[in-house]
Amino acid sequence: MSDPPLREPTFLVLTALAEAPRHGYAVIEDVLRISDGRVRLRAGTLYAVLDRLRSDGLIEVDREEVVQSRLRRYYRLTALGATRLADEVARLRRHADTAGRRLRAAGLLPEGGPA
Repeated sequence: MSDPPLREPTFLVLTALAEAPRHGYAVIEDVLRISDGRVRLRAGTLYAVLDRLRSDGLIEVDREEVVQSRLRRYYRLTALGATRLADEVARLRRHADTAGRRLRAAGLLPEGGPA
């Protein structure tokens, strides 16, 4: 049995961490950028996602540092996390390709158009 589809915030957090290790606020900013401003993670939501991803073995703590007397924890993708993200990208691509083919076949999307 395959893994269930990732929820969009989880997908975007993994995508943010695929580029480089990041601390929480940097993840929030990158998710906002990746989603063209559509997905705004709140701190509580982000840390719940990060905790779940850590317990699932998809991310791990890269390092910690103290900045202005506060602990800043950086997270990174694990090999398992990279595989899970790649699997989800392939799944989404298959679905998008199917939708594009059907739209073109129905004359609802011009040949060579997006999708």
